[in-house]
Amino acid sequence: MIQKIAEQILADFDSGRFETQPDKSVIHGIVEKMRFILFPEYFGGKNVGSELVKSLEYVYADLKSQGVSEEIANRFIEKIPQLREYLLTDVEAAYEGDPAAYNKAEIVISYPGLFAVMVHRIAHELHLLGVTLIPRMMTEYAHSITGIDIHPGAKIGKSFFIDHGTGVVVGGTAVIGNNVKIYQGVTLGALSTRGGQSLRDVKRHPTIEDFVTIYSGASILGGDTIIGESATIGGNAFVTKSIPAQTRVSMRTPELQLKNSEKKSDDSC
Repeated sequence: MIQKIAEQILADFDSGRFETQPDKSVIHGIVEKMRFILFPEYFGGKNVGSELVKSLEYVYADLKSQGVSEEIANRFIEKIPQLREYLLTDVEAAYEGDPAAYNKAEIVISYPGLFAVMVHRIAHELHLLGVTLIPRMMTEYAHSITGIDIHPGAKIGKSFFIDHGTGVVVGGTAVIGNNVKIYQGVTLGALSTRGGQSLRDVKRHPTIEDFVTIYSGASILGGDTIIGESATIGGNAFVTKSIPAQTRVSMRTPELQLKNSEKKSDDSC
């Protein structure tokens, strides 16, 4: 019976309905090589120059081996200096925004927020070049490691800092400006996806303008929702309409009720 089932599956596979997909291990390898390429001062050895050249060659060859055209692979490689420029502003934002950081090496080597942003910037560039599936595989790799889920289609400006990061979700049509800081558990999501594929090219996720801070647990939803420049969104806020610049949004503090849980002693006979 097992042989028969296997033959049925293989017959379906051989019908041509399924295309050859990228190799997950190769895609993950590209991400790790890119980490060295973008931050050679932190991950390189004594022969950093020759290591850098080899890593660039490997990334180029690996992209082509996964079905990326030579033209697109070349265009991606040409974008790497710009990716590094943006990421250095992200490192600076993390260092200036987190008094717990001892130095920038700690941020580059160990901060999950920076790793997720780095992978997103790589994936987003490939997304802009028309590469399919591979960018999403990259961001899901970062998601599995950090708990931070950023769709490769999201547009993110310079000096972006995710503090802590676990549970952050950024949708594919979200737009984030420069010098934005967000904390763990923040969602930049859609109000509804019941339209399915008919919503593919519709802006479903919010726009966050420059110098906005969004505290933990806040949800900002909807493609028409704009958070104005220098606004602050407090923790656990649920926002579905635009917020003017320079505005502070906060939830009313819930009333705490304290009750003595000790049982009264029963002195009766």
